[in-house]
Amino acid sequence: MDDQPDNQASNSGRTVSMDRLKGNEYLEPAVRIGALFLVIYWVVLIVAPFIPAILWAIIIAVASYPLHSWLTGVMGGKSTRAAVVFTVLALALILVPAIWLGQAAAEWGTTIAGRVMDGSLTIPMPPSKVEDWPIIGERVYQYWSLASTNLEAAVTQAESQVRALAQWLLRSVAGVGLDILQFALSLVIAGALLANASTGAEFARRLFGRLIPRNGEKFVPLSEQTIRSVAAGVIGVALIQAALIGVALIIMGVPGAPILIIAVVLLGVVQLPATLVTIPVIIWVWGSQETLAALLFTIYIVPAGLADNILKPILLGRGVEAPMLVIFVGAIGGFILSGIIGLFIGAVVVVLAYELFQAWLNDLPESDDAKAESAGDGGS
Repeated sequence: MDDQPDNQASNSGRTVSMDRLKGNEYLEPAVRIGALFLVIYWVVLIVAPFIPAILWAIIIAVASYPLHSWLTGVMGGKSTRAAVVFTVLALALILVPAIWLGQAAAEWGTTIAGRVMDGSLTIPMPPSKVEDWPIIGERVYQYWSLASTNLEAAVTQAESQVRALAQWLLRSVAGVGLDILQFALSLVIAGALLANASTGAEFARRLFGRLIPRNGEKFVPLSEQTIRSVAAGVIGVALIQAALIGVALIIMGVPGAPILIIAVVLLGVVQLPATLVTIPVIIWVWGSQETLAALLFTIYIVPAGLADNILKPILLGRGVEAPMLVIFVGAIGGFILSGIIGLFIGAVVVVLAYELFQAWLNDLPESDDAKAESAGDGGS
């Protein structure tokens, strides 16, 4: 009878020991997972400032790989040398026009501000039809009339709005400068990726193979095709159209031409028509230039403003049919997240995600009935 309490104590001690072992069994994996997530979170915090530049570098590297392959062949198979040449040419091609546009925009802004200060800037009287505009017509007509007769008083009357606009312009100019530096960094990273293209391709295949074990490899060429198509069909078309329109604006001496060129690029990326810029410019040209010059300008600028309707199906329609709404959402969301450079990154990343999702959605496994039917056909 004396042994019974000892047995009970032994059993209870064994139970406590087993519970403790089970607790340790759950605690240790929880600590490991927590430590892993802590390391991942720490890495994300450190790398976060470079994520847009790295994404943009990947997009540039994938989109320009055919050109890099051609340069490698020309240089006798020297991949690293071809990557260096590509990076230098790309930096010159991007930075030189960007610097010119920035300087021209700054000079134009300084000139306008100086003319406002010395009173040499003249504003024509508003047409009488302006007063008939619904709701805002009378107020716009009065303020426009005041600006045409006493510009200093008009500026003073809208002092708070002018100050807010000036602050916004300064922030925008600073943001554009940072975006240009970020893009230059992306080009350098893209050159490094191109120099190690085979390693990067193998990494992409292994990554998709882990994420999508059954058919992951086929998503690698789909991703490449999507990036190249969007880069050419969205970004390429926007740049080509801006170049066509920009030449005419500079030749005609349109005020604020650099700003208008940048606006055409941004409109092209977000899939809005360039006619939002060209139509007001045509009106200005007809009101300020000779008839022959205005006519020739109109004959050229109208097709240039509609060139995206011809270029887009050619460049964007090669294997990728993303809805314009998807591109628009990606561009605007990228702009809100990362500024101007986010317009480009957002459009490409969202379209790529859309295409991969569509491919995954359509890649359904064969049903048992279909397998049995194909097996029966094979047996017969």
